This record gives sequence, structure tokens and C-alpha cells, in this order.
Amino acid sequence: MSNPRKPSAPNPQRPALRRSLGLGLISLYGLGNILGAGIYVLVGKVVGVAGVHAPLAFVIAAMVAALSAFTYGELAARYPVSAGEAVYVDAAFGVVAISLMVGLLIALAGMVSAAALVRGFVGYLNVFIQFPGPLAIALLVLSLGALAAWGIGESAWVAAILTLIEIGGLLLVIYVARESFAAFPSQASTILVPPSMAAWQATMLGAFLAFYAFIGFEDMVNVAEEVEHPERNLPLGILVALVISTALYFVVVLAAQLSVSAEALRQSEAPLALVYATVTGGSPLVISAIGLFAVVNGALIQIIMATRVLYGMSAKGWLPAMFCSVNPVTRTPVVATLVVSLIILVLAMWVPLVGLAGATSTLILVIFVMVSVALIRLKLRHPNPPGIKTIPMWIPATGALASALLLASQARFLW
Repeated sequence: MSNPRKPSAPNPQRPALRRSLGLGLISLYGLGNILGAGIYVLVGKVVGVAGVHAPLAFVIAAMVAALSAFTYGELAARYPVSAGEAVYVDAAFGVVAISLMVGLLIALAGMVSAAALVRGFVGYLNVFIQFPGPLAIALLVLSLGALAAWGIGESAWVAAILTLIEIGGLLLVIYVARESFAAFPSQASTILVPPSMAAWQATMLGAFLAFYAFIGFEDMVNVAEEVEHPERNLPLGILVALVISTALYFVVVLAAQLSVSAEALRQSEAPLALVYATVTGGSPLVISAIGLFAVVNGALIQIIMATRVLYGMSAKGWLPAMFCSVNPVTRTPVVATLVVSLIILVLAMWVPLVGLAGATSTLILVIFVMVSVALIRLKLRHPNPPGIKTIPMWIPATGALASALLLASQARFLW
């Protein structure tokens, strides 16, 4: 039986990335990316599309994401290196062109997602001050790029603190809207069971957009070379981040839907601030400030992820060597960080929020299909690698099918 291809060994003459992320930090890193990637920015758009079925849309999106999360967990344990998806596909198929395409897709998805979050930042900033949008975007992107270049440990600790603030904001929304949950038992059947084909189509479109809110766990594998004991901490951290985010999402979306009209949520650029102000009758400044932290955190983590993908592919010789140049002081890929930041800046300036979110979901679903197929091939060739906890074959197979169906069902949206 042939063994799958192994990632090439690191160059001993090049400064290595620093392993400084334990289980707690990598879990918060992933959780912060997931939470910042949608719930503070896109929840109003999902409710506007799916209506009363928005909670179900989030459940469907979570189920698709969970199948891929288990797949990523096994692959991360098999290959704990940067540029994870590209390495997985390379190990499975050994075709550099396909691996390079996957790596570029995941880097592009991260940059498009960061641009969407930066656009969302402006909406929450306007609650405090009417600041010129382009200037706010430029200052934020350049500041986050500088922080990402400073160091992974420093960036991860900032991200962890912001993640805790994000969770606090979601819990605050749930708390102030707690009385609205009394109406849920009488409305559960209409919320969770769409009665017609048109309602199901709207729900699936909502799930497609809601899927953007779960993007983030896959980014965790791209900092594998900076994680302590990655064969254990990465799979566990992925599951921890996904379970917590799914629970928070369902309750927050339910609270928003039961408290504010779908049309009002759809039109709001700061939907959770709207929920807070509607329920309490007070100023939304606190939740708006937390929303700012959330989108900043998500954008920072996406910048880190995209640069590590470029670094990993460059280290394998698939991209110019400048992308794997590690600064000996900061121990970060500074050139890759600069390039990623500039691309994000261009995207955030000229592409609208919903378009960026839809494009990100499309790219990630394509990648999930390819990564799931890669694991199927690897399991057929090398089913029980020593020291690795494996998952049943049906999980990546079902994950590939579910991702493909969700993508195909939204061809109308894509066009």
C-alpha cells in the first residue's frame, strides 16, 4: 500500500515560525474568527432573506460546516503545517497546479472575508461618529496589517481578548432580549418548518449567506506551525470553536427575530445594535462598541490566515520566495502580510458587503468539496496513520455532497 505524500521539510537556514498557541489560544483564535465573520455584520441580511426561518438557516449552515470541521480535524492532525488545504490536496493528488489553485482560493477567501468585515466596521463606527468610509477602511486595514506583522503571539493575545469581548456582547444581546423568548413555543412550528417550496428556497438562500458566519474554523489549520502539539490541539480546538459559535448563533438570531421586524434588520448596517436599542429603548453605544471589536478581530485573524497560506505555498516552492521571507525579529512573514493587506484594502473600497460575503461563501464551499475529496483519497490509501484519531469515511463523503448541494442550490444568487 502506498503512503500519501508528505509535506516537504522546512528549510533549516530560514527562521522558523514560533510555536506559541496552546489549546486555549487556538480555540479562542478560531472562535473569534467565526464570531467576527458574520453574526455582528450579516445577521440582518440573513433574516431579511430567510424571514422567520433564519434560525433554521443557521442550523443548516452549521450542519454543513460541522461535516467539514471533522474533516479538517483529521487532516490537521495528519499534516500540521501552514497552507493546510493546499498541502492536503497535494498529499492526496500530487498535482502542483491543483494544490496551488486550492491555496490561492483559500487565501483569496480570507482576503475577501476580511474586506467584508472591514466594510461592516464602518456601519458600527457610524453609530459613534460620521467618519469618511474610505478613510476609516484605509486606517483600519493598515493598522491590522501592522499588528499582524508585529508577531503571532501578540496578535493572538489581542484576538483572544477581543473574542472574549465579542462573546460578552452576544450574551448581552441574549440577556436584554430574554423576555422575547416567551413567544418562541407558540411560533416554533412556523420558524423551524418552512411550509412551502418558496419558503424552503428562501431558507436555503439564507443558509448560504449564514454559512459565511461559520467561516473561520478552517483558518485555524493555516497557523499549524505556530500551535503547540498541533496533532492534538488543532482538532480539539476546531470542535470547541464550532460548538460554542453554533449555540450562540442560534440563540442570538432567535432573539433578534423575535424582537425586531425582518425588514428593519435587513436594512440595518449594525443589526445587533438595533436589537439592543429596540428592546431596551436605550443607547446602542455599548453593543456598537463591541461590534467594532468583533469585526476588527475577525479581519485581523483573516489577515494572519491569508499570509500564512502564502507563506506555506512559498515554502514549498509554489510561489516566489519573497512570500516565505520571515523577519528575524518579529518571526512573521512581513512581505506576505503587506501584499495581503493591500489586496484587502482594494476589495473593501469597491465591493459591497453582501457581494463580499456571497463570494466568500462560494470560495469556501468549493474548497470544502475539494478538501473532503482529498481526505477520502488519503483514507483509502492510508486509513490508519499511527497516533492519529480518524473519522468514519461517511463524514467527508457527506460533507463533500452537502457543500456541493448548498453551492448548487444558490446558483441563482451567484448569477
